[in-house]
Amino acid sequence: MTRAPFDSIVAQHGARVWRVCRALLDEPDADDAWSETFLAALEAYPRLAHDASIKGWLVTIAHRKSIDVLRRRTKLVVGDVPDRLAPERGRDLDLARALAQLPQRQRETVVLHHLGGLPFNEVAAAVGSSSAAARRASADGVRRLRELMGGAGG
Repeated sequence: MTRAPFDSIVAQHGARVWRVCRALLDEPDADDAWSETFLAALEAYPRLAHDASIKGWLVTIAHRKSIDVLRRRTKLVVGDVPDRLAPERGRDLDLARALAQLPQRQRETVVLHHLGGLPFNEVAAAVGSSSAAARRASADGVRRLRELMGGAGG
């Protein structure tokens, strides 16, 4: 079985990877995470099992690269701590604001399942929990998103 050319993988899954990165990061950081995702994937692609889920593999890499960007961004030197929060630039999306207000586990499971399209067993593996716990965190996250965005519950 031959592998698809890597550029076709990028074309097919690039938008999904972007949604995952953008849900967790502002646009410039999401650009970085998107690029880092595909650079890491290109390097690992020849070793990927032929029966592996490309979608799940890429979404997991995107999630991890986004978390790496968040970790790098939050490492501040004491002298760098601002007196007050700076207004966010370029992040006027209601969904992005609401996602940012969710606890980390809920945000991750919502992003991986609903934006990344991963089944709950793959979400659970990505976040280090059981499938049932991932499903519960996602349901709680979606319910909280509806409240935050003023939508009808249900």
